[in-house]
Amino acid sequence: MRALGLGWDQSECTRRFLGRSTRSCIEIVEAELGRPVPANWADDLHAATLAAFRAQGVPAVPGIAAVLDTLEAAKVPYCVASSGEIAKMRVTLGSAGLWPRFERQLFSSTMVARGKPAPDLFLHAAGAMGAAAGDCVVVEDAVAGVQAGVAAGMRVLAYVGGAYADRAGLKQAGAELFDDMARLPRLLGLAALPSPAYSPGP
Repeated sequence: MRALGLGWDQSECTRRFLGRSTRSCIEIVEAELGRPVPANWADDLHAATLAAFRAQGVPAVPGIAAVLDTLEAAKVPYCVASSGEIAKMRVTLGSAGLWPRFERQLFSSTMVARGKPAPDLFLHAAGAMGAAAGDCVVVEDAVAGVQAGVAAGMRVLAYVGGAYADRAGLKQAGAELFDDMARLPRLLGLAALPSPAYSPGP
């Protein structure tokens, strides 16, 4: 942002961009600048972001593996519906050791006309998974994502255990807040079940 002439710090960038697609972020930046970003700006940013993820690693949220075990034992379908591109998810989920558990059920904002906070992505994911919107629960950490889930007519839970959680913004957007993944199964009406030995299948 500073290279473009915008003096936004990390906190301001997080507030403006967290949970949004690259396309949406570019629109925000260009509106602020009053001019287009350079032609290669998004590609360079994307490459630098993936390089940083590969170099630094992306740890899994503590407790998420046990949550997935519980969902699988209860035969509850789940997926990822992210503003990020599939290539980015491959790096982040791979670094976190979760790629095999999601690779067959990934949905990106690149698949729909409008990214979050519009409901398009969540509605697309629900349709592809064969689920009615009203039967879906969204687990989010970004205000834009909460707004998208609410607009889609879904129940939205917001995880606020991360470093950049905007508790007030997430709650105001319509989410139920929780700060420990160990609580998620009960919030979904599931008791924690013994973890099965995980196999990604054929």
